[in-house]
Amino acid sequence: MHTYLHKLTLLNFKNYEEASLEFCSGINCLVGNNGIGKTNILDTIYYLSLCKSFFTNTDSLNIRHGEEFFMLQGEYQREEKTEHIYCGVKSGQKKIFRRNSKEYERLSEHIGLIPVVMISPADSGLIIDGSEERRKFIDSVLSQFDHQYLDDVMRYNRAVLQRNLLLKDFARSIWFDTDMIEMWNEQIIAAGNRIFEKRKFFINDLIPVFQHYYELVSEGTEKVELTYESQLFDGDFADLLNKSIDKDRKLQYTSIGVHKDDLALKLGGHPIKRVGSQGQQKTFLVALKLAQFDYIKLKSENYPILLLDDIFDKFDGNRVSQIIQLVSNVNFGQIFITDTSSERMGYILKQINSEYRQFHIMEKVIDLEISNSPE
Repeated sequence: MHTYLHKLTLLNFKNYEEASLEFCSGINCLVGNNGIGKTNILDTIYYLSLCKSFFTNTDSLNIRHGEEFFMLQGEYQREEKTEHIYCGVKSGQKKIFRRNSKEYERLSEHIGLIPVVMISPADSGLIIDGSEERRKFIDSVLSQFDHQYLDDVMRYNRAVLQRNLLLKDFARSIWFDTDMIEMWNEQIIAAGNRIFEKRKFFINDLIPVFQHYYELVSEGTEKVELTYESQLFDGDFADLLNKSIDKDRKLQYTSIGVHKDDLALKLGGHPIKRVGSQGQQKTFLVALKLAQFDYIKLKSENYPILLLDDIFDKFDGNRVSQIIQLVSNVNFGQIFITDTSSERMGYILKQINSEYRQFHIMEKVIDLEISNSPE
């Protein structure tokens, strides 16, 4: 199933006072100088799919300076039907999300309807930051087609938070209630075991696809690895949690569980953040996100919208060509690309034989520069 964004309207979003764009179902290119707002357009598309910004969890930070609200509307073509998605955020009020004029009771009901994959320079955090970024990556993939997984993650995080608050209360009051700890343990264990099993199968399925894409982009010159790391490989979760209670009481937080999971990223047997060049790290991230695309497409039976934000910088011509040849074939759906170079984008568009539109973005102006619909 192909879903594509036909029309986007935004009001008071980040640097935009107002804008309206119509896209093609193939490749849509946004060209302009740094800081002009190309990435903000991609973020609106991400927002309309996942009910949040790619860059921040604080909705109010996306409201244009000096305004009190922002509004996003997307008109999509999905299964030969038109879907109207609306998002409204006003300072100090609840975020509103509607599908065809009907408001969602829970935002999680919307996630997965229009799958999306974003590849951005901000993804460098997957490599250089702590394990939380890599857990977020895993969760963002699984949540787009598995609502039970998303519910389990939210339930698990709430239970860990309550257990941690309880441990702090015990430390302050110098008393301890085993039954209260056990109540939260039961919730943590039930949700945590389901999360662990799904993460384990996901990474096992992702590894060969990721390695395939890395080999294609790098032309087979380097060996890369992904390894899922979890304390739950060390034994039964209930036993591990019970054995850690004395340690947890001293630390005043829960030290065992899937909230400590990580994903080891290696190049030539070594952590890529230590041995990888900028080009190698970027190739690693692109391959990881393209594998994410394939996995979501397989599980949801829907082609995600692919957002490529300034990914060609730091790549040599060969790797740029390899990426373009990959994403312009029939295995991908609608694609959005941002770049600062009109010359580079022109070179890229000459290599593809699919429908495209190129927009030139200037201060407060978005012009459709060129378009092509191959016969």
